Amino acid sequence: MTNWDGRFDGEEPLYHRIFQRVSVENNYETISPKDFVLHGFSVDEGVRRNKGRTGAKNAPDVIRKNISNFPVVNAEFALKDFGNISCEDGNLEKSQILLAEKVRETLTKGAKSVLFGGGHEVMFGHYSGIRKAFPEQRIGIINFDAHFDNREIEPGTGATSGTGFRQIAASEKIHSLHIGIQRNSNTLKLFDTAHHFGMKYILAEEIFFENLPAIYEKLDNFLETVDILYITICMDVFNAAIAPGVSAPAYNGIFADAAFMHLYKHLLQSDKHIALDVAEVNPEIDTSQQTARLAAALINEWFMQ
Repeated sequence: MTNWDGRFDGEEPLYHRIFQRVSVENNYETISPKDFVLHGFSVDEGVRRNKGRTGAKNAPDVIRKNISNFPVVNAEFALKDFGNISCEDGNLEKSQILLAEKVRETLTKGAKSVLFGGGHEVMFGHYSGIRKAFPEQRIGIINFDAHFDNREIEPGTGATSGTGFRQIAASEKIHSLHIGIQRNSNTLKLFDTAHHFGMKYILAEEIFFENLPAIYEKLDNFLETVDILYITICMDVFNAAIAPGVSAPAYNGIFADAAFMHLYKHLLQSDKHIALDVAEVNPEIDTSQQTARLAAALINEWFMQ
């Protein structure tokens, strides 16, 4: 994959950048515990079905390009890239099933799962794979998102980028905490659905530095109730000034400021954390690749732990 490239300063580990620690793989037997294992989800069929602006299927390679040149700070860091999953025939469900199987393969070998979306329909596929790997554990989902993504599936349309949490809740008790929810992006019905299924949330307007103690308490209380932590980031949670390249820009979204980074790193440091993805980067409408760059930087925060 030509997207793994960057500035070469030397072979010694102190000089290394991420592209120098990547191996492109197709055999899951090569995975070792503690590896980061990457899959690209080059799919935005769920966005199309949800009447959004398509283009996110082209994001995985752009995110690869933007993360390649970051310096390596963890001496044991290794990233194994298993390429992209696509959806050429419009069969989103088939792509999600394939993704779930690849995630299961990753996690059962003790590695950490990283996904570059794609639309936020990547979440349901990612979660399904975690569930296959850990059928008995309580899986906690932290969803950084302006939206609950708990819409009902419409007959004749099928699953979309906005139905994933409703799909999970329909088959099991869901453990989710949604951070960055916007009042002007969710109807009262969607709030009611969140309450009905026990989906916890923190509004975007609650995320400010002085409120961090209260947020930490909510995070820690949530973490105590689950066995495994999966973090999913829909890039439309961020303000359009720093994340313009999304299907639904949030002009009053959150910023990747000190308050956000404190709570985000707090979650990344949890020993329960095993999976992370970014979604809804749309290179076709991004400005100077700044949304892709932000997504890459957020993933890199985990690589640096």
